Amino acid sequence: MEATEHIWMDGSLIPWDEAKVHVLSHGIHYGTGAFEGIRAYDAVDGTAIFRLTDHMERLQRSTKALGIPFEYTVDGLVEAAKELMRANKLQSGYIRPVTFFGTGSMGLNPAGARVHMVIAAWEWGAYLGEEGVRDGIRVAVSSWRRIGQNSFMPDAKGTGGYMNSVLAKTAAIRAGYDEALLLNEDGLIAEGSGENLFMVRKGIVHTPPTSAGALDGLTRSSVYQLLEEDGYTIKESAITRSDLYYADEVFFTGTAAEVTPVREVDDRPVGDGIPGPVTRRAQELFMGAVTGKLDLHPEWREYI
Repeated sequence: MEATEHIWMDGSLIPWDEAKVHVLSHGIHYGTGAFEGIRAYDAVDGTAIFRLTDHMERLQRSTKALGIPFEYTVDGLVEAAKELMRANKLQSGYIRPVTFFGTGSMGLNPAGARVHMVIAAWEWGAYLGEEGVRDGIRVAVSSWRRIGQNSFMPDAKGTGGYMNSVLAKTAAIRAGYDEALLLNEDGLIAEGSGENLFMVRKGIVHTPPTSAGALDGLTRSSVYQLLEEDGYTIKESAITRSDLYYADEVFFTGTAAEVTPVREVDDRPVGDGIPGPVTRRAQELFMGAVTGKLDLHPEWREYI
């Protein structure tokens, strides 16, 4: 990560190196926070942030579900993110809003702790590598199960819940893979460590439902809509591990991952072992939409 000039914190732009919190902040000890990941693109008509308002609305929903006071308006945070991009002179990049409990309480009950709101932005390339976007990545089913609906809220982007993803991701990397796939407690595919999954078989595109433990990803919903509008049949389906072994194509979607092909699952090639036509079309449609190079969904591009 390369530092930029400013971070927006609790209502003000401050220098990057001055954005600090106390070591006894509740969020550090107990993971009591919520966050978003948002991308900005150097689009045809200027710098465009992809579905910025939708992301801030999801942040608000996460805080409500997790019991974290939300002390700003969605519109106010939208403008703060734009202000930050302008102040940092970024034409593209990654935006990370995060809210969390600070000091004022110790112990599991955060009552009395101050709530902080932070937005950072910096340059960030392909999360899974340019080679991965071009040629596809190798993934493995993790021994760690996706956190379930009865123990957490998989559809809320709570900071503490992502320790589950960290364990799966780091184990996959140590084993020589690029990414992990997580099953839920019923043994069905939920998602990657930080990405939604799509599978293509016999011309039908499938993706796990949120009830399986998948995040209701904004990139996921966008790709779903783009492919459906392009004439593909899309279904939310229960997907097993072996379904992926029989798949013609598999790809990930996410703010960081964008649309990344999967060329291998558990040392088994997906299809012919190269990105397939549906995956390539999904990449083309998505990147065309976010950059304005294709006249698709201009409402998703919020210019700074």
